[in-house]
Amino acid sequence: MSSDKTEAMPTTTERVSDRELVVTRRVNAPARLVFQAWTTADLMKRWWVPASFGLTLLSIDMDVRTGGTYRLVFAHPAAPDGMAFFGTYQEVIPNAKLVWTNEESPDGAVSTVTFAEKDGMTEVVLHEIYPSKAVLDEAMANGSNGAWPEQ
Repeated sequence: MSSDKTEAMPTTTERVSDRELVVTRRVNAPARLVFQAWTTADLMKRWWVPASFGLTLLSIDMDVRTGGTYRLVFAHPAAPDGMAFFGTYQEVIPNAKLVWTNEESPDGAVSTVTFAEKDGMTEVVLHEIYPSKAVLDEAMANGSNGAWPEQ
């Protein structure tokens, strides 16, 4: 891989245990800007929805603080009334870490994303812990985790 900072950095997705998925990407921006893109609704609208999934982000509400909540509502041809995804921020460390629940189903994962800056670039690492092997198996089979490289 070239050392040129403008080169696109691939996203890696790896199942590291029966219940855990890890997604890693390097972003050509300082951690404070990458964190801002994850925690500011107007910025998140620009990148969160993968075009190939046929989704439209209808609304996004974020109260990014420990104990705060989020709610994203998407439209999709298979769900014209919308699909809501929501949860609670369990930990917020500015420019470094976010931990949130995914409460739209009883089988929701707990997601942790860290932002580590080095030489003006940020390594973003997302860990998703699922309640069981079967739930992660299902998420992998239905393709819901396939959006990470496109986001």
